[in-house]
Amino acid sequence: MKYFKLFLAVALALWAAASCKSEFQTLLEGYDEDAKYAAAFDYFNQGKFAKAAQLFESLSVTTNGTERDDTIQFYWGLSNYRYKDFYTAETNFKDFIDKYPRSPFAEEAGYLRIDCLYNSSLRYELDQSSSVQTISAIGEYLTNYPQTQHLDACRDILADLGERMDRKAYEGAKLYYKMEDYLASRIALKNVLKDDADNKFREEILYYAAKSSYKYAQLSVPEKQRERYLTFVDDYLNFVGEFESSVYRREMDVLYKRAQRALGRAGASDEEDTGEEEKDFEKERKQLLQDAKEQK
Repeated sequence: MKYFKLFLAVALALWAAASCKSEFQTLLEGYDEDAKYAAAFDYFNQGKFAKAAQLFESLSVTTNGTERDDTIQFYWGLSNYRYKDFYTAETNFKDFIDKYPRSPFAEEAGYLRIDCLYNSSLRYELDQSSSVQTISAIGEYLTNYPQTQHLDACRDILADLGERMDRKAYEGAKLYYKMEDYLASRIALKNVLKDDADNKFREEILYYAAKSSYKYAQLSVPEKQRERYLTFVDDYLNFVGEFESSVYRREMDVLYKRAQRALGRAGASDEEDTGEEEKDFEKERKQLLQDAKEQK
């Protein structure tokens, strides 16, 4: 008797599930637009966004050109957005904006499309074409809706994507430094700033460019060293002129004194060299940055 009741309960549960599925499927495949429209919003309000999206998609075919059309198209995209299917939702919203630029939903659809693009963008190490597309979409959106309530959110997205693309350019150029190709490293780093003088990592770029020129001079044959140390001196002066209080300053000063000694400049005696190595400066910088973080 006990097992029979258990079997009956399981059977009833399976029957109920099958009935619900059958009811949804029947509704989805049916032609009662009013019932389908009401059910789509009912599913949406219950948080069943996948089912809502299917019903709105189905309605979009049969209600094209009617007064309900823009509402259905918008909520189709919104259902996919809430379901976190950002790729499909972005397509929905783009099509919506192209088709209904004057709709009451157009402004919100524009922002949600931006958010879909942003959520689909990749880490800085990977291809940033989606980031470029997002930035372009934000520019167009803010031109159309300069007083939008999403202004701050758009600015935050722009700041994050800008930093991501700046980092990609900086890290890509720094790869040459890591490979110890110091001539190529300096050229690549300088080119980053030539393309974007306001790169967020400007301080680090100038630091590694100066270090690249120093190491390139240091490793050169004697007859080439003077010219190349002079290049480092120029890089050093550019760096300290712009970032006088940088956490890299003490290391740059030590390298400058070594370069001056190599150039035979007066006042650059052996006693001035502390003998500190790169790892010592890195350890010191980490401590300085940690102290600054704690003070905040």
